[in-house]
Amino acid sequence: MGFVLSLLVLAHMVFALVDIIRRDDAQVKYMPKFVWLLLVVLLPFIGSVLWFGIGREYDDGGLRVSMPRRRERTAPTPPPAPSYPIDTRTTEQQIADLEREIEEWRLREEIEKRKREREDPSTGSGTPG
Repeated sequence: MGFVLSLLVLAHMVFALVDIIRRDDAQVKYMPKFVWLLLVVLLPFIGSVLWFGIGREYDDGGLRVSMPRRRERTAPTPPPAPSYPIDTRTTEQQIADLEREIEEWRLREEIEKRKREREDPSTGSGTPG
């Protein structure tokens, strides 16, 4: 009976040590990880009980014991197509298109201005002709 109890304490200690080592520093409470490691090594039963009781943070508010599931390997699924059109032009192409649009807008404004000057020569700055 003593052998089984010693084996259980040793297994609990190893499990606690592995958990301390793998845990992120932000999830360790009250003491640094190094101090928790020393406590579990020097006092195996008490240290590991304290570690699992108060030393670590549990996700979703409690202790969960779960076994990793074996997943079958499947081909990765492609990401869903976006619902908006994707602009595949390079930055230089986009800038060139914008410059063309600005130049086109400027020329249209100039044409409108000249049309207004022809219709009403009194508002124009130059002589009709």
